[in-house]
Amino acid sequence: MTNKYYIFGHSKAELRRLAILSSLIEPLTERLLRDAGLRPGMRVLDLGCGGGDVSMLLAELVGPAGSVTGIDCSAEFIKAARRRARGLGHANIEFHWEAVEDFYDPDPFDMVVGRSVLVHQTDPVRFLRAAASHVRPGSGVLAFHESAVYGQIRALPPVPLVQQVWDWTVAAFAALPHPDAAGRMFEHFQEAGLPQPTVFSEMLVGGGPDCPFYALAALSMAILLPQLEKMSIATAAEVGVDTLEDRLREAVTAARSQLFFPTQVCGWTKC
Repeated sequence: MTNKYYIFGHSKAELRRLAILSSLIEPLTERLLRDAGLRPGMRVLDLGCGGGDVSMLLAELVGPAGSVTGIDCSAEFIKAARRRARGLGHANIEFHWEAVEDFYDPDPFDMVVGRSVLVHQTDPVRFLRAAASHVRPGSGVLAFHESAVYGQIRALPPVPLVQQVWDWTVAAFAALPHPDAAGRMFEHFQEAGLPQPTVFSEMLVGGGPDCPFYALAALSMAILLPQLEKMSIATAAEVGVDTLEDRLREAVTAARSQLFFPTQVCGWTKC
């Protein structure tokens, strides 16, 4: 397995964080899938499916004539994904507890998809090669969506607390082998022997009292706190998880600030 360490863990809190994040970035993922040629009736593989958010989007897009297979190296996530899919009546999805390197299916897939997975790989090039091995030769597509968790985040007018939370997040991600995977798709795809990908990026913008950023940021900090403390980046008292969501909402609203979320980078190529 190339995925040695998932920085957010596999708790119920992480499933909630993923669901909130998915509600924000799903339109971008859907654009990626449609641009890459996803059509009804296709057979699709979802790598690192987590709680099944992308798998269920895929199931809706390929329709009853298509099928989706989701794989993840977390047994807890696979159980949750199966439960959610059953509850929503998605009969065209199946989930497997496996890593991409160990997964086997005799039939190739029309599209292989991954969202927020490259950043967690110790060897993204090897991971891409393994992913490409499941794509239908000559006509299949490989598509990835990654968040750029590095560099600067902006709030205008500036909000010091927003900047502090972002700095803590970037510092935690710096422990990963390839925290800048979103900005290196050309490099990683080509080193994997794949055609140069078609890439686009978008930045979500928000603000005001109802912005979902506050809940997402507070939940992320709660999950990352052990990592922050282990790396001597921040203490529980400094982060103040219990009040962080309200403090962010109050600070951003009082400043009438506009928040610019991390850049989302999407890339796809035919194999």
